[in-house]
Amino acid sequence: MIREIGKGLGLEGSDLEPAFMTLHRFGNQSSSSLWYELSYMEAKQRIDKGDRVWMLGLGSGLKCTSLIFQCIRPIVREAQHGVWADCIDMYPVSRGDKRTSLS
Repeated sequence: MIREIGKGLGLEGSDLEPAFMTLHRFGNQSSSSLWYELSYMEAKQRIDKGDRVWMLGLGSGLKCTSLIFQCIRPIVREAQHGVWADCIDMYPVSRGDKRTSLS
């Protein structure tokens, strides 16, 4: 589903990477996945002050959440904090299966 939504929105593999890596590490966490994905982007230092991040979460049935965040301060040393701190250097992974493949 991640890949198909990405195709429909014209997104690249790097745009979908946080979603695939969260799915790889934590499995399907429903709405909490959005926070893990945001933390992944912070730990990888892919967000700068002033950037906007649009996050789209889909649930069972007709559930959908759309959030837009704007970074209001520089992201500094986030790789040493948060849920990804113990393993961020090992990501992204490429296992070659459809669940985590970025292609």
